[in-house]
Amino acid sequence: MDEEQGGLTEDDFYIPPVKYEYLDHTADVQLHAWGDTLKEAFEQCGMAMFAYMTEMEYVQIKEVHSVEANADDLMGLLYHFLDELLFLFSVEPFLICKKLVITEFNTEEFRIVCKCFGEEFQIGKHPQGAEVKAITYSAMQIIDEPKDNKYEVFVIIDI
Repeated sequence: MDEEQGGLTEDDFYIPPVKYEYLDHTADVQLHAWGDTLKEAFEQCGMAMFAYMTEMEYVQIKEVHSVEANADDLMGLLYHFLDELLFLFSVEPFLICKKLVITEFNTEEFRIVCKCFGEEFQIGKHPQGAEVKAITYSAMQIIDEPKDNKYEVFVIIDI
């Protein structure tokens, strides 16, 4: 489901605070993201990947696209979610996302639907960061501890 800019609301332009960091890893990079919910931690992990590819201050919200991910378990869901986002960047429309909003986060049926707000990546406008080649399961962790209000994800991406 694609929408033109006319379909965007003022709320669509609000950018949530950054809740991710990059951890050193031999020849790759580990994304560490967190949030007030597991859904937010997944959104932040997706944003960490996009922010590793370019500097976010150069990205504008001009269009919105949707991605869906399904899996057999939670780790598979995180993997497929990030893989769908990487695919959105790797093929037309070559979308670089400035904001992600997961509209469906089903941890029983392991399904995500996400709105991706951004614009087409353009060399010259968007500084090139590292090329993300693939998402990996290597050392993937999902911390989902509601009683401690602790929601974190760790993912190694192949660069």
